[in-house]
Order: sequence, then C-alpha cells, then structure tokens
Amino acid sequence: MAFHSLRRDPVLRALIGVTLLGSVLFFVLAGHPVRQMQVYWLAQVPLDAALATGAWRLRGLAHVRYRRFWSMISFAGAAFTVGDSVQAVQTLVAPGPASLTGNTFQTVLFAIGMCSNVVACLIFPQGLRTYREKFVFWLDATTVLVGGGVVAWCFAFNPVSGSDTDRLNASVTAALVLVATFSATKVALIKKPPMARIAAWPMVAAPIVQGVSTFLPGAFQSVDNPYVFVIRLLPSVLIAVGPRIQEIVLRTSDPQENIKRRPYSLLPYGMIAVTFVVFFLMLPDRASSQLVGATIGVVVITCLVAGRQLVAFHDNMVLIGRLDGAMEELRVRASYDSLTGLANRAHFSEAMLDGPDDVAVLLIDLDDFKTVNDTMGHAAGDALLVTVAQRLREAVRGNDVVARLGGDEFAVLLPGAGPADGGLVAEQILRSLGEPMDVQQHTIVTRASVGVTGSRPGDDPSTLLSNADIAMYEAKRRGKGMWVEYTDEMGARISAEAVLIREMTQAIEADEFTLVYQPIVRLADDRMTGVEALIRWNHPTRGLVSPVEFIPVAERTGQIVAIGRWALGEACRQAAEWRRAFPDAEPLTVGVNVAGRQLRDPALVGEVAALLAATGLPAGCLSIEVTETAVLDDEESNEAMLALRGLGVKLALDDFGTAASSLGLLLTCPVTTLKLDRSFVESITTVGRQAAVATAVSQMALALEFASVAEGIETEEQRDLIRELGYEYGQGYLYSRPVPPEQISARMNDQELRGAGV
Repeated sequence: MAFHSLRRDPVLRALIGVTLLGSVLFFVLAGHPVRQMQVYWLAQVPLDAALATGAWRLRGLAHVRYRRFWSMISFAGAAFTVGDSVQAVQTLVAPGPASLTGNTFQTVLFAIGMCSNVVACLIFPQGLRTYREKFVFWLDATTVLVGGGVVAWCFAFNPVSGSDTDRLNASVTAALVLVATFSATKVALIKKPPMARIAAWPMVAAPIVQGVSTFLPGAFQSVDNPYVFVIRLLPSVLIAVGPRIQEIVLRTSDPQENIKRRPYSLLPYGMIAVTFVVFFLMLPDRASSQLVGATIGVVVITCLVAGRQLVAFHDNMVLIGRLDGAMEELRVRASYDSLTGLANRAHFSEAMLDGPDDVAVLLIDLDDFKTVNDTMGHAAGDALLVTVAQRLREAVRGNDVVARLGGDEFAVLLPGAGPADGGLVAEQILRSLGEPMDVQQHTIVTRASVGVTGSRPGDDPSTLLSNADIAMYEAKRRGKGMWVEYTDEMGARISAEAVLIREMTQAIEADEFTLVYQPIVRLADDRMTGVEALIRWNHPTRGLVSPVEFIPVAERTGQIVAIGRWALGEACRQAAEWRRAFPDAEPLTVGVNVAGRQLRDPALVGEVAALLAATGLPAGCLSIEVTETAVLDDEESNEAMLALRGLGVKLALDDFGTAASSLGLLLTCPVTTLKLDRSFVESITTVGRQAAVATAVSQMALALEFASVAEGIETEEQRDLIRELGYEYGQGYLYSRPVPPEQISARMNDQELRGAGV
C-alpha cells in the first residue's frame, strides 16, 4: 500500500491531532489535575467514536466472512463512546477528585466493550486444519492465558504499590487486557486475517500499552504527572486508527497482505518473560540467598534453553526461505516462457479461468517465420521472437496478459473487452510488428496473422482459443498480414471440415472411393490412346462428393497420401485388367494424379515399383501427373520424379501454364508430357492471347520432344484449332465425360473390332 495515502488521510490526521492537542494540554495544565482529567475524558470521546464508525464502515467493505468480526468491534467502540461521553459530561458538570478511573457506568460499558473485542477475536476462524496445528495453537493460547492469570492474581491480591484500593478493578483489567492482547495477536498472525498487518499491529499494541500503563508502579499511577495522562490516552488512539488504516487499504485497491507465518510463535516466550518479571516483583524484600540464587538459576537456564530453541527455529526459517525461493523459481519456470519471459500456455489458461466473464482473445501467428530460421539460423529466429514479445507488451494495456503458446504463436487476453476492442488492439499489434526490426545486424520486417474472438456465455478457455485459432487461419487464407474476427460461419465451416476429415479416414476402409476415367485421344485419328483416372467419393449419406470439396482438405491434412496410394493401386489394377482383356488393342496409358505431399513421401517410388510388379503393368503404360506448384523448387519432389523415370514411368506436367515458373521447370523436371490447362482452351477461338499461349506450349513440347495434350476440348472448332497448333492428344467433353471402367472397356472393344475390320 502507498504510505502517502496514510499521510494525507484527513481522518488519521484528525485523530493524531486530537491526541497531540490533548498531550500538549496535559503539560500546559500541569498542577491542575481536574482540568487535565476533563481534557482526558473529552479527548477519549472522538477516539472512541472513530473506532465505532470505522469498524462499521469496514463491515460493508470487507468480505462477508469478516462482517461479524467488524460488527462486534463496532459495538465495542459504541460502548466505549457512550461510557466515556457520560464520564466526560460528569467531569464537566460535577467534577470530583482527579481520577483516571471512570464511574460505575463507564466501567461497566468499558468491560462490555472489551469483552466484545475479545469475543470477536476469539470466535474468528483460525484457519487451522490439522490436529497438529490446532494442538500447537492451543498450547500457545494456554501459555498466554496462564501468564495473564498469574499477573491478574498477583496484582489483584498483592499490588506492587502495596495499596488495597481498586484491587478488583486491577484484576479485571489485567485479565481482560492480557486476553485481548492474545486475541488481537491471533487475528494479526492467522493465515487469512481480517485486516492487513499495518492496520492490525496498532490494535495489537493498544491493549499491551493499556496493560502496562495499568500496572506501572509509583509515579506512573499518580495524576500529578502529565505524562501519566499521555500514556493512558495512547491506547485509545492506537485502537482507533486500525480500522481507518484498513479502510484505506481496501479503498486504494491494494492487495491484502499475504502474511507468512513463522513455524513458531514468540508469544509463549513473551509470557515466560512476563511471568518471571512478576515473580521477581513478588519476591519478599528479605528473601534468602538460596531462594534468590535458585530463582536466578531457573531464569538463566530457561532463557538459555529458549535462546537455543530460537536459534534452531531461525535456522529452520532460513532453510524454509530457501525452499520457498526454489519453489517460487519453479513456479515461474512452470508459468512463463523461458525465452521471451511471457506467460506460457498453462498460465494463459489459468488467467482466462480466473478473469472476468467478458474477455477478448487474440491469437497471433507470425507469417513466414520458418524462412527466418532457414535463412538466418535459429539464433536469429529466437532474437526475432524476443523482439516480437517486447512489441506485443508495448501494444497492449497494463492488465492484459500476453503469452507465447509455442513456436511463433502468441496470444493476448484482454479482460473486460469485446471483439471491437480486440480489433483495435490487433491493428495496433500489426502496426507495431510492421515496423523494421534489427536482428543480428539484419533488418527484418515481419507480418502476422491475427485471429480475434470475444467471449460468450458458456465459453470455456479451450473454446475461446479454438475460435481465435479458426479466425487466425482464416486471416492466413485471405492473404496473411491481417486480422480477422471469428464468426459462427467460420466455426460451422471448420466443424463441417472436421466431420469430412473424420469420414475420409473411414472412407478407404469402407470402400467408398471409386475411379472414373476420361479418355485421352490422338487428335490425328480420334482414337483413344489413354485415360486419366479421376477419383470420386460415393458417400453413404451425402451421395457423390465432388473432388473439389475433399481433395484440398485431404492435401492439407495429409490424408491425400493414403487416398493417392489407393488410387494408384486401383488404376494400375484396372489398366492391367484392360491389357489382359484386350491383348490386341493399342496399349492404353493410364494417367494418375499425384499430389505434392504424396510425391514427397519417401515410400512412393517403392510403392509404384511394387504395384507394377504385382499387377504386371508395363511401366510405360503408367503416367504420373503432377502440377507445377507441387514440384516448384522442391528438391525432394525432383528426386522422386527422377526415380520414377528410372522405373520407366511417364511423367506429365498437369495444368501447364498456370504457375509462375513453368519455363524453369522444363529444364529441371524429367517430364515426358505437357498438358495444356483447360483455361487456355475454353477461349482459344475468341481470345488471341489464349491462342498465343497455346501455340507457345505446343512449340516448346515439340522442341523438347515432349508429348502434348490439350485439356478441356468441348467443341469441334476448339479441336480443329488445337490440332492445327500441333498438339498430339486431346481430352475433354467433346470426346467423353469421365466414365466408369465398363464404358472404357466397351470403347476399347469397339476400337479393337474396327481395327480388325469387323
């Protein structure tokens, strides 16, 4: 808590001012004990009232489990106020002999108030769970109570002054004050106290000062001395400032102090000391030397044993402190990322659970971070992550939580915010990350994709992170370097995709995939010389699912490898069956599409060789069709294609002309066939540029001795122009749509019959 709040508080200043004014007047009015007594009782009233009102205000501010405690403290303050007010009026109206002891009414109310304080402290829950903790606590309690009883007994029946006056009042005061001291100390030292330590200790000190002032001998009991009034007034101001300090602690939103309890208590040792002091005071004036020696020996031995215990306790505390430090270090390591110092995934999830219901979550993924690691090294990548972490901290509010979830993925939790606020923070983050960064003598400009989502009733941390993750991937799909807010449509699409992924896993085993074949004809005589195998999914409930729906998902998830393996096997089996069924027909080449992920599979070449051997299909009758993007600048794919050519398999570059580096590929990829993409064929008769591209591809194929195939021929006019441009083969709806293998068999049979002249 900020101490300047205490120094500037007007109530605390007023209470201290009343005390200082009264103290000054005590000395100014020295020699006039009646006037001093009137000032004393008048000063008591505002101090008592401050205790009552302060405790009552805390009753409304404090936690519900503390309300009974503060209610009883407030009642005690009210009892003190009423009793001291009556006493003050009496001293003004009918002053009697100077005395610091009130009348019967004031004494009764003082006893009631003190009992209320004691009961409040005694009934307050101690937070003790185990029997050992309870046993130790009550040992300390019994020690203090026995010590208090000894003091009360000795001073009640044998006062130090030797006087018999006020013996009952002295004994009652002694017992109440010592029990109150124990109770208040208990409240200050328990695990979860009702007040901060800075507020509790003045209230603990009040009964101690009260007890000491009651039993001080000689001149300290005489109203002829001004300092006696000061000492007797001090407990009132100490107990009055406690509630006010606690109220300031709560109102300034400072966290309640987490009190570390010692593994031992000093209370028993203090009470032993008090008992020894009382014992010495009670010794007869003419005690024998044997009694004095034995007493001194007992005291010295007890002090030595107590000192030895305290040293051992201190050593234990040092060890416990070291263990606490080690545990704190482990906690930090378990909750924070070691590289960036940000919260980790576990800490971030805890923050979402402990935070308010309305939050916004941002998921941030650096775009093309792998390029930094690959080109500049992992040290540069780590340095970039540290810089990004620093900029994220600077871009958010003070109470926001920034975390590194792993790799180049970060998250931000915005308590008390919605998606609109999240969007503003996301824009600030993108601007900050877009500024150049100096990393290991290199200047880097990085971008990020950010997903933003807001909490809704019933959302748990995993749902929020999942929604933000969906929005982040949508940002990447739209082109990266932007932020996207999550919508239910995104979630529905992802959910549908998840179902599709699960069903694709089962589709191969359930034999739901099938192949259809589209003929490839020789343009010179329109005879079928090959087919392209195209996959279809006969879903049990959805019907026929288009490849456009499931092939991109399969490529993204890696399921395309298993699906492509099945398609290769089925196509080879069917092609071999056709060869056996039509031995006199022209050899038919079957083309099978292979995705880039499948081409990079180390097992592909071996699987193809095994399929050819198992089915008996000649390698030259199999054509592997790949797209330009699948093999672009990919060393693994190029090696696989070289190995496939080594087997004798044909290689076709499918959809040729649609990628950015087609010409460079012709020099590196061992292809045997160029397939002109259908987009250049559909407008070839009307758009001059399309015809120019188609002409260039044909001339390149002729010059490089590649076979050339034009896809998407739908009209005779397109066929005639394609044929004039020099293409050898054609494929499209003009000749046939993709059909089941039975129709290909029928067509082969017709060709075989025509070839035989039947």
